Amino acid sequence: MIFGDFLKAIGQLGDPRFLKVTLQGVLLCLALLIAVYAGFLWVIQSYVPDAVQIPLVGPVGGLDTLLGVGSAVLMLGLSVFLMVPVASAFSGLFLEEVVEAVEERHYPGAPPVPRLGLWEGLRDSANFLGLLIAVNAVAFCVYIFTGPFIPVAFWALNGFFLGREYFTLVALRRLGREGARALRRRHFWQIWAAGTLMAIPLTVPLVNLLIPVLGVATFTHMFHRLMARG
Repeated sequence: MIFGDFLKAIGQLGDPRFLKVTLQGVLLCLALLIAVYAGFLWVIQSYVPDAVQIPLVGPVGGLDTLLGVGSAVLMLGLSVFLMVPVASAFSGLFLEEVVEAVEERHYPGAPPVPRLGLWEGLRDSANFLGLLIAVNAVAFCVYIFTGPFIPVAFWALNGFFLGREYFTLVALRRLGREGARALRRRHFWQIWAAGTLMAIPLTVPLVNLLIPVLGVATFTHMFHRLMARG
């Protein structure tokens, strides 16, 4: 049944609202990375001297250029790790559009619900990003002891997180926070399994950028299926 939810979500990836949310998340993420890099360059140009005096060697120039090139390489490396969590956090501001698109197409009889306010969306996105960073910080410690099972540990840890956050995002619209939390506890293992299914593509470049939209769509189908079962 989880695979059925997943396949329904994949079948709607061409929806204009799905594409719009994905593009918004990626563009905002790129804008943030560019802004951070511009800040690095400003610090280098403002506080790093053009040359330094090294004993027995003399003045050595081009230090600011060297640091500038080094910072560019560093930002490229960091972007590999930061692109997905930051894009996910920014996409979280718009993911309600994905839920609405899924419900309009597959669950037209579902009663309408009010949209979350901007402040609540910002708060949830900030929590989303903070938890994702925290989970992966813990994961790095776990990876030391997992050896060849590093991918499994990555999928399991991120699967737990993604399942928890995406299901809550969908469920709280109709059940409120307490109701969403109770339903999540009742179907804990199924939600974790679905989250793990979302985590596996995180290791595939470019495909991983679709996960915020694909994940929310999948958990929207799961939520309505679980509610129909009672």
